[in-house]
Amino acid sequence: MAIAKRMPASVNDPTDPTARVDALDWPQITAELDAQGCAVLNGLLTSDQCRDIAALYPDDARFRSRVVMGRHGFGRGEYKYFSYPLPDLIAELRPALYAHLQGVANSWNEAMGIDIRYPANHAAFLKRCHDAGQGRPTPLLLQYEAGDYNCLHQDLYGEHVFPLQVAILLSEPGRDFTGGEFVLTEQRPRMQSRAEVVPLVQGDAVAFAVHHRPVQGTRGTYRVNLRHGVSRIRSGQRHTLGVIFHDAK
Repeated sequence: MAIAKRMPASVNDPTDPTARVDALDWPQITAELDAQGCAVLNGLLTSDQCRDIAALYPDDARFRSRVVMGRHGFGRGEYKYFSYPLPDLIAELRPALYAHLQGVANSWNEAMGIDIRYPANHAAFLKRCHDAGQGRPTPLLLQYEAGDYNCLHQDLYGEHVFPLQVAILLSEPGRDFTGGEFVLTEQRPRMQSRAEVVPLVQGDAVAFAVHHRPVQGTRGTYRVNLRHGVSRIRSGQRHTLGVIFHDAK
């Protein structure tokens, strides 16, 4: 699959997450999302930012809950959901990414005949979630050790679901860990499922469909169902930041 261009040198402050988001090639990213249901956002975070976020994992005061995957049949490994207020970097990334993905979300719903539309800014969408009782933050930090993996799943937390999410790789493949590829599967009507393995390096992100997306067929547009996961970690330790735009009950 084609991937978005590397971050241009014209970004004045290389550590400003909003500037880095805005500098990405969003027409190309949008085209990839429409064609494949996922797109790589190259160099979204610096290596220092990745290390700083990953280093938060032992600090339980930053999080509202911890999930050990093996206890729930989710796979092996663990993750923690951040508490409000979110760390500054994540609090800036979430609305910046939403602003660019909101148009894709609305066009997908229109194509699939879904009446729901998403407001232009993330604060307005979060108010919709919170008014419906979905007030718990969903950004999460995942930690995998050798032998861990994440089963194919969907991150649905209530009535109000934003149809795209972003996962950012905080560790460096080949140095910090081996294995652990991001995997996306697409279940197509009356056809076998299609798998997509997305190559990432430290600081790269993948934007992808949470639940389903529209696909143009010979008889019009139909919905395909998507799930995502992570293949087995063969060695080392892998950290990932998950940015989900709807909050949970």
